[in-house]
Amino acid sequence: MSHEIPCWYMRGGTSKGPFFRAADLPADTATRDAVILAAMGSPDERQIDGLGGAKSLTSKTGILSVPTDGAADLDFLFGQVGIGEAKVDTTPNCGNMLAAALPAAIEAGLIVADNGTTTRRVRTVNTGVIAEITIQTPGGRPLYDGDAHIDGVPRPAAPVTCGFLDTEGSLAGSLLPTGNLRDTIDGVEVTLIDNGMPVMLIAASDLGIDGDESPADLDANTALKARIEALRLKAGPLMNLGDVAAKPVPKITLVSKPRHGGALGTRTFIPHDCHTSIGVLGAVTVGTAAVMPGTVAAAFAEAGQGDARTLSIEHPTGEFSVELGLDNGRVVRAALLRTARLLMRGTVPVSPSIWSGPAG
Repeated sequence: MSHEIPCWYMRGGTSKGPFFRAADLPADTATRDAVILAAMGSPDERQIDGLGGAKSLTSKTGILSVPTDGAADLDFLFGQVGIGEAKVDTTPNCGNMLAAALPAAIEAGLIVADNGTTTRRVRTVNTGVIAEITIQTPGGRPLYDGDAHIDGVPRPAAPVTCGFLDTEGSLAGSLLPTGNLRDTIDGVEVTLIDNGMPVMLIAASDLGIDGDESPADLDANTALKARIEALRLKAGPLMNLGDVAAKPVPKITLVSKPRHGGALGTRTFIPHDCHTSIGVLGAVTVGTAAVMPGTVAAAFAEAGQGDARTLSIEHPTGEFSVELGLDNGRVVRAALLRTARLLMRGTVPVSPSIWSGPAG
């Protein structure tokens, strides 16, 4: 008989996937990953036999637990689930799925909500980054309906406010891992930066494109994608990430002048396919580069002035607004708006050939 694992299927920002309680999964990492792969239907390009959406943005998972060290109220382990490969990558952050972590934890009984609004410190275990998340909880239950709109999601929903501190060097060890505002790789000027997400920034024009092409057109440009990947593989060691051939980081963001009144035009690869928008922490990192004179992004950005700035990062399906707080020119705080929604609650049956449950 299949063992059934409780699951809360959530949309977080422009991503979605199942959330599990760590206590309901195998303690052994290899077995845990095998369970998640089976639940998602991987490896299979269609993920036809599981919950996965056959796209990198919809092949994600979250594992929740309550920490005991006092540093945070909730621990969130993010997993990027391979589609065509049997791999659950817990290396990177995901700010979109982070937005769903607190409501999922309340749904799962791990967190008791306040009446009205609930604010908790959520730690992304992957990198140790802690975010202060605020959601609406009238009557002590997560509210999902509302008027907040984010590009990439068709319907408005209740707001999820995410505030980030101390995100520098989340994986690369420092904001500028090479110590340079610009580096040159194979004759192409790049900015290698990590303020919550390792990103390689390249001027779109340096790769022979305008920077406002559709994701479909960019994905069809095999020569462009091959060149980007060659640059990414060389950027990995420079960013202290080692061999990144099988890793989802660094992301690549092609930058250009804004075209719709925003601060910067972007096209982001994550890392091999063009994102229809831009990731949460990727937007924070790109926005950080935009306010740093001398970076590749700053050359195109309308970055504003002052210690408090809101930057509209343009992407293929709209824009992503990032609020940045600066101190002597250094970004010390980032805040942004997301939305989240519970899509389904239930259980996921797991074949006993993979895991027969705690009793087994």
